[in-house]
Amino acid sequence: MRAVTWQGRRNVSVDDVEDPIIKEPNDAIIKVTSTNICGSDLHLYETMGAFMSPGDVLGHESIGIVLEVGRDITQIRPGDRVVIPFQISCGHCWMCERSLYTQCETTQVRGEGSGAALFGYSKLYGRVPGGQAEYLRVPEAQFTHILVPEGPPDDHFIYLSDVLPTAWQAVEYAGVPDGGSLLILGLGPIGDMASRIAQQKWIDTIIAVDLVDERLARAIARGIQVIDLREHEDDLADVVRELTDGRGPDSVIDAVGMEAHGSPTAAAAQRVTAHLPDALTEPLMKKAGLDRLAAVYTAIETVRRGGTVSLSGVYGGMADPMPMMKLFDKQIQLRMGQANVKRWIPDIMPFLTEDDPLGVEEFATHRLPLAEAPAAYEMFQRKAEGAVKIMLKPWVV
Repeated sequence: MRAVTWQGRRNVSVDDVEDPIIKEPNDAIIKVTSTNICGSDLHLYETMGAFMSPGDVLGHESIGIVLEVGRDITQIRPGDRVVIPFQISCGHCWMCERSLYTQCETTQVRGEGSGAALFGYSKLYGRVPGGQAEYLRVPEAQFTHILVPEGPPDDHFIYLSDVLPTAWQAVEYAGVPDGGSLLILGLGPIGDMASRIAQQKWIDTIIAVDLVDERLARAIARGIQVIDLREHEDDLADVVRELTDGRGPDSVIDAVGMEAHGSPTAAAAQRVTAHLPDALTEPLMKKAGLDRLAAVYTAIETVRRGGTVSLSGVYGGMADPMPMMKLFDKQIQLRMGQANVKRWIPDIMPFLTEDDPLGVEEFATHRLPLAEAPAAYEMFQRKAEGAVKIMLKPWVV
């Protein structure tokens, strides 16, 4: 089959790899009809190469048709249409019973000290071949699937794999009180979708910050109040306070993560370590703080005293410096973590109607053949051509 493989820093290719097969009785094989490039894929593309090996198949946002199931699988059958969550979880362990699917004890990658295994996401998370491919093997398929109906286009459901539950959890974790205010840092896919979800939850004041014209324009078109960071990089906190009764917002979502603009020292460190041998880079990244923390610092600075910061942007440094005095003094609550995908599906499904209130069917900015993945990754990494979300089509001729 054809698949997108990691070959090195800023180097992916589309190659012939072995077709997946049933290995365990609770496996399934799906034919991937659509798959997305995620913002977190760019971490592998740019900064986390020490945990990758040439030939690793990328991708963790997929929808497709079940082709084959193992002998223990009764929940789905060939011909079913399924979305595959980005995390692999069993559904019956102690953690899964508490809806902490990202911590599944059956698939935890204990050798790396990590939570549940993820599709296409480095040896830190199990080195499981990903879904940017023509076919995908799904372990723990009795639970690692979301059954969806035939009819609507793939765009209607594919974001259940990651974007929708991640953005939903970000808003839930933000805990905005009735009549409250929410600041969203970053209008990439997660920040953009979080703003749409916040509107549906009737949050009174929603303010979003970014510095890319096309991303700001998408939010404005949906009635979101925006701030252009290029105009307020030095006084953002003051501007936000003016818009929120002088206190700051009740809650802030950091939808940026470890590649934040405005962190030149950490950015330089990331570039240096990316060129070191893996034997040196891997322990350094595990023990040193290499994140660009401008976004989380901004969240802590702008949120009101007694407010909540919800972190949905990915961070990877093990010794990142945090302003503990300010966190303590302001009595800030921090909530964070990868989305427990299936925890939120029952809440999200009522919004995936024909009226499409979340705008999922026009959410992708680009739909490209799988063969164009190398150019798509480069475009997404540079934020060129208005790229916010890129969908790849494995079977486009």
